[in-house]
Amino acid sequence: MLEKIQEALMAGRKAEVETLVDQALASGIPTRRILNEGLIAGMEKLGVLFKNNEVFIPEVLVAARAMNAGLTKLEPNLIKEKIEPKGLVVIGTVKGDLHDIGKNLVAMMLKGAGYKIVDLGADVSSEKFVDALRANKADILALSALLTTTMVQMKTVILAVQGAGLGVPIIVGGAPLTQDFADQIGARGYASDAASAVDIVHRLLAR
Repeated sequence: MLEKIQEALMAGRKAEVETLVDQALASGIPTRRILNEGLIAGMEKLGVLFKNNEVFIPEVLVAARAMNAGLTKLEPNLIKEKIEPKGLVVIGTVKGDLHDIGKNLVAMMLKGAGYKIVDLGADVSSEKFVDALRANKADILALSALLTTTMVQMKTVILAVQGAGLGVPIIVGGAPLTQDFADQIGARGYASDAASAVDIVHRLLAR
């Protein structure tokens, strides 16, 4: 049953995922197992394929929709059984940059990996990032930029977070970025793609 959920999710068959999750719950499979061994395991497998260029953004987006549908089915039980997310990630595209496809993909993959996501959208000021980190007691801040002209805003955000006395690890990503740039601005991690972003968050929160 759990492998069937994985397969349906990876194929992006939303209605089938919903049906299978309902059946799994009805047959007494624990909610935590359906989440971890069904939905999250399916997204993890897809992440590996995505990293190896065996599937592409459209397939990931369709699978993420199926994942969200499965999560919606599980939500009442997750709340009732007090099953906590692995951590909370605040994510957004920096000020002056309206691009959000890459950022949305990272948010979906992180949600699929079991994290709670607070998505601030695009064109986000450093003040708004700081406020969101405080309000949500975030574990990680993920910053995105697609324009070389807005990359510099990442340093502004990092300085604002440090100035606010928040020790939240910050990871960055986006087409023009490099590991060298991430090191220069004091980011704790650089992700070249959505699957790598998930790996970095896992690593930072495992410490």
